[in-house]
Amino acid sequence: MLKKKTIKKTAETEITFEFAQPGIKSVSLVAEFNQWQPVTMKYHKKENAFRTKVKLPGDKAFHFRYLLDETTWENDHNADDYVPNPYGSDNSVVYTKIKK
Repeated sequence: MLKKKTIKKTAETEITFEFAQPGIKSVSLVAEFNQWQPVTMKYHKKENAFRTKVKLPGDKAFHFRYLLDETTWENDHNADDYVPNPYGSDNSVVYTKIKK
């Protein structure tokens, strides 16, 4: 799931990335904005979900995926878009449109 908050003062968008699936022990956010290096998402027991927040430049598109238990790739089922990647699957896309 993606939640977006526009920060007009800095022309950025704060994106909350959230992933929930029973039985998963770890989730990492892997994206072009972090040079495709896994960033461990924090587990929130009350919501039974993994979550992280990232501030990104506005009016851009960013590709990302989730890495589950360091072995399985998954897309965000609520992504703004999906595009093919060179590995025969799709990347999730998030748009950071600034609200005017």
